[in-house]
This record gives sequence, structure tokens and C-alpha cells, in this order.
Amino acid sequence: MIRSEGVEMCIACAMGEAIFAGVTVNRRGFMQSAGAAALSAGFAAADFSCSEVFAQTAGDKIFTGGPIITMDDRQPSAEAVLVRNGRIAAVGARSQIDRQTQGAAEVVDLKGRTLLPGFFDPHGHVVMVGLQALSANLLPPPDGEGQDIASIQRLMKEWIGKNGRVIERYKLAVGFGYDDSQLKEQRHPTRDDLDAVSKDIPIILVHQSGHLGVANSKTLEVAKISAATKDPKGGVFRRRAGSQEPNGVCEEYAFFQVIGMLASNFDQDAYLAMIKAGTKSYASFGYTTAQEGRAMKATAAMLSKAADMNILPIDVVCYPDIIDSMDAIQPSRQYRNRYRIGGAKLTIDGSPQGKTAWLTKPYFVPPAGRDASYVGYPAITPEQTVNAVDIAFSKGWQILTHTNGDAAIDALMSAISKATAKYGKADRRAVMVHGMTCREDQLDQAKELGIFPSLFPMHTFYWGDWHRTSVLGPERAARISPCGSALRRGMMFTSHHDAPVAKPDSMRVLSATVTRVTRSRFILGPDQRVSVPVALKAMTLWSAYQHFEEASKGSIETGKLADFVILSDNPLTIAPEKLSAIAIEETIKEGTTVHKRA
Repeated sequence: MIRSEGVEMCIACAMGEAIFAGVTVNRRGFMQSAGAAALSAGFAAADFSCSEVFAQTAGDKIFTGGPIITMDDRQPSAEAVLVRNGRIAAVGARSQIDRQTQGAAEVVDLKGRTLLPGFFDPHGHVVMVGLQALSANLLPPPDGEGQDIASIQRLMKEWIGKNGRVIERYKLAVGFGYDDSQLKEQRHPTRDDLDAVSKDIPIILVHQSGHLGVANSKTLEVAKISAATKDPKGGVFRRRAGSQEPNGVCEEYAFFQVIGMLASNFDQDAYLAMIKAGTKSYASFGYTTAQEGRAMKATAAMLSKAADMNILPIDVVCYPDIIDSMDAIQPSRQYRNRYRIGGAKLTIDGSPQGKTAWLTKPYFVPPAGRDASYVGYPAITPEQTVNAVDIAFSKGWQILTHTNGDAAIDALMSAISKATAKYGKADRRAVMVHGMTCREDQLDQAKELGIFPSLFPMHTFYWGDWHRTSVLGPERAARISPCGSALRRGMMFTSHHDAPVAKPDSMRVLSATVTRVTRSRFILGPDQRVSVPVALKAMTLWSAYQHFEEASKGSIETGKLADFVILSDNPLTIAPEKLSAIAIEETIKEGTTVHKRA
């Protein structure tokens, strides 16, 4: 139900706290949330076993009969791959592979389809993807039907009508993924729009960015939000014109505050069901490693419990929040039952499409209630940023930092520069997550400081037109997620989906990284496009490198894990405009199929 984006899953964070502590709100006022309201009331009796996924086939396997793209520059293609005990035993000609088999080998005929390394998620929120998969879908086309206020109201009424038991249990109805930039009215829904759906049931809608939401009057009543309520630090309750009465739209920490107040009665079974649904969704898009890109302590604990129960079909690497959940940060380079903590997560600002990202120059069109000088705002103080980075460096933790606006990127660069001067250079692989408006001079700084850019060119399709006409204007919009600029500097980078901000659709990620075509078919920043082989590296080998896993993942090489994806077509030969239509035929984790197209 709750959808989150580069929000770095503030929403997800809140829900974990709710499950473990009822309605206890953490010190920054959020609580993880509402999503469980979308879960089936029967989860208490759910079967969480994954034996069907982990059933290993004894003996050798040979994959052959179609193009094999290895992502290994020393051997870019192969005729066959030999798999033994979950690892790649040999790569090369079929005759060579046949000589190395032990006993009778199972031959997997690709039937002309294309084999690649399994995709490695550079940034996303796998737990909240599970919530997305189990919730009311308000996304605009092509991912949903939320194209105007009337359709949002219809979708919510339909969901409520089908989920009476859920609403009775959780006292809440949640819809995720509405996008004001794609609605016919070009505005957010309001409390009045949601009151037309129900005045008795608390309703909350989550913006596609995950940084904003809309509450109906009942929700505001339950959350004790009124005209007398002051805006929290780092957040805004939007008001009705000419008064202090909230209009239902909540930004950033105001939104998280409402979610936190509503979160209660969410049990562990519901949370585990979300985890299972999220990893299943990732596998369906060809990902063999997922990221939980900002976890609170409770979220990390539930992922660990899922590992204990052996219900993870793919690997999950988790980054707990360094400000709110520092004691959960116990990094390891080794997976335990497909789970490990990779390091720490820091969030400096908000969402560009939601117009809460922190910029150095004003938004092209300011949001409602803001004047022409509006540049967004930071989520934390400069002192908090410096302190968080200092702690990570002092402890040898990898740190991933959410920075969308260039002012937020400046703050990150300053903090890392200070920490580097204090602790010296080392192979830390600090990650700039999103870097949406990263300037050329900032890329130079990032290269000098050893900061790894994980970029979000998928934005060019979903919000490219919105960036041009409303968020940034044509000049700045042409440089969002500057993959081409990074590549020209000889920098590796990764390309992510930030699910559930968008679906974890690997082929949409690939298409956007290569073509940068918007919804209106405009090419946004042609000089920032990269080739298909480069884009594939940004989803496989370079992502493995980002996570210190390049020795075992990211390419089809002898000794690495047999993590594969089989595609319906060859992305190296298909027309670029058809990349997004390539189907995921099968996903294979350590030699075992975890997803197969129906």
C-alpha cells in the first residue's frame, strides 16, 4: 500500500517500528506504516516456505543454444556455460564444456533466447516493493490507471469494496503511486477529494515519489492534525487557501508523521509476507540480488528473521539508516541465508518530481504556496550530514547517501572531503544515490573523492517531461542523471529503479539508460545516453563492484555464482526503441530457477 521512492524508504522505516512497537514513534516522528493495511487478513496463516525455490538440481548443468552475453571484456560471449554446485565451472565453446562435465549433465536449451548475468539492484527498497505488490495501485499509465482525480477515487472505492476484512482489521485504506504530474488536473488530490470516497474510513494516498501523501478528513482526525498543528522540521502540511486548515496534502516529515500516527496492529506475518512478495517481484524482473536501500532497525530485524526462516529466493543487501538506526549497522561481506548488511544509509533531501529536493537554484515552476525563490529544503542539518559521514569513515562502513538536488550533493561532497582529510583515502566506495541534478564540477569532485555514482536515468521516461516543463526547465532537465558525463570521465556508475518509486522493471531501466526517451517521445539530453553494453554493465558488473561483490557476481566467469537471467531477445541486436519490451523469461539464482515466465 505504501509506496516509496528515493525517499529512501522513510515509509518503510516507519512500518517496521509499528510492527515491533505498536504505535511507538521514533525520535524523528516517523513510523513505518500503513502498508500492511493492504495485506490479506489471512496472513497469520500464510505459508512462508520457499522450498519450491530452493530445490537444487543435483549434477552439472549446461546452458547453451542461444546468445550468451558474459559482461567479461576478456570473453564477451560464449557458446555454453557449465554450472556445478551453484557456481560457474566453465565458460566457452560447447565442445570444451562437454569435456569438463562430471557425469551426465542436464542441458538447458536456451532456444535462441539470451543469457546474461543476473541483474544486481544498485538501489531500491525490496520490502516496500512487497507492500506495493499487495496494495491498491494508483500509478498512472503504463503501470496503472491513475490518470485523473476521478480514476483515483474509483480505484480507491474498488479497493475498499474488495478489502473489507483488511480495513476492519487495520482501520485504514491506503493507495500508492498517484502522480500529480500525470493527473489530468495537474494537482494533488485533497482531503475533500478523498472524503468523497469515504468520511468514515481513514484513507491515505502515497505519492509516487514516496515523499508526499494525501489524507482524508478522518485520517487527519485520527492523526490529530488540525489548523493548530505546526509544520514539523523538514516537512509541510499544506493549507486551504486563506486559512490554516490542512488541505490534506503532506510533505516529507509531515507525511511521515501522519503515517506514524496511523501505524498500529501490523504483525510480523504481514511483514514477512511483504518481504516474500518483494523478493518475488524482483526475481520476476531478472534481479538475483536486491537492495533494501534504507532500513530502520525493525526492518533489518525482520529481514534477518526472513533469512532465519530461509524464505529469501534471492540475495538481499541491507543499508540501515545511520541517524535513526545506527545500532543495526553491523556490516558483513558474507551472506547468511541470502542476507547481509552492507553498510549505512544517509538521506539529505527529498524528491525532485515532488519538488522537495534541495537545489541551489529555484524550481522552474514553484509548488503551490511557494514563491519564485523556492529551492526545496534539506531533510537534515549540515552538522548531521558531516557527523554521519564522519562516523561511517571512522568505523570503516560503506555509506550510501540520498542526494537529488545539487545543494544536497554539495553538502555530501563537503562532508566526504572533510572525512577524507581526517581519515585518509581508502577503498570505501561511498555512494551518491540518485545524483539527479549533479553538476559537471560535482562529478569532478566525486571522481577525486572516490564517490561512486548510482544514477536514476529511469526518471527520463517517467518524469522527463515534468522536469522540462515544471521542475527544472529545459537546460537543467537535459542533464538529470548524467550517465554520459560520468562515463566521459572514466567513471563507473550504476543505473537503478528505486522501486517502488517505479516498478523494479529491469528492461525499463535499460531502455531509459540507453535512449532517455520521455513519455512524450522527446529525447532528454542525448549526450547523456550510453550504449547498451555500458548500460548492461551498470546493471550487473558495475553494480556488483558498487557493493564489493565483483569477485562473485556481475559477469559470467568461471568461479562466480551461477546467477543468470534469460531474456526473450538479445539487447545487443534489438532496436533500441524495443528494449523496454524485452521479456524476462527466467531468473536463475545459483543454478536454480527462482522465476519462470508463464
